[in-house]
Amino acid sequence: MAAPTSPSPAADPQALNRHLAAQLRALRCARNWSLDRAASETGVSKAMLGQIERGESSPTVATLWKIASGLQCPLSAFLVAPPTQSDAALFRSADALREKPASDDMLVAPLFPYEPRFAFEWLELTLLPGYVRHSEAHAAGVTEHVLLISGSMEVLVDGDWLLLREGEAVRFAGDRAHGYRNLGATAAVCHNLIHYAGEVASLSPVLDRGRHESEGG
Repeated sequence: MAAPTSPSPAADPQALNRHLAAQLRALRCARNWSLDRAASETGVSKAMLGQIERGESSPTVATLWKIASGLQCPLSAFLVAPPTQSDAALFRSADALREKPASDDMLVAPLFPYEPRFAFEWLELTLLPGYVRHSEAHAAGVTEHVLLISGSMEVLVDGDWLLLREGEAVRFAGDRAHGYRNLGATAAVCHNLIHYAGEVASLSPVLDRGRHESEGG
């Protein structure tokens, strides 16, 4: 029997803020970083990081991605707890998971959050018309795969914007600057599989601890 979809903190804004606060605090403390150091590494202000850790702020997807890149951890760590490890089939619904954190023109559904044994996260991204995102380089060895499901979009790879049409896909090194944009009049929906290598796997106990803190364990 298929395992049910794991509950998403994003279904409750307050639960999401608690989850974000616990994850950020756990990851920062694991690196023995002060808020000043975390601000320097992520490009997000000390004041904003402090607000997130206190559960007082709902950051945009763009801000979360900057934090994840600076901490060299998966984006999904901030959106949803990983599924309980099991070999059973796992059913996920993008409609149930899709969220639009804060005032952002990208919607994210963490279809399969990062798990160390698989070393990837699988996201559904919806880029609303006019959305442009220049992404920071991820940790060394990260590889991204983008498959366009509907609409049209462009991906910035090695300094050039590559047009994707429905059914087309691209794989590229995520440890370099890259980007996504939708210059069309309708939303673009894509699947983004991000494969991580190296250091992020060692953070799994930290991510688990952050999850337990956010759940009040």
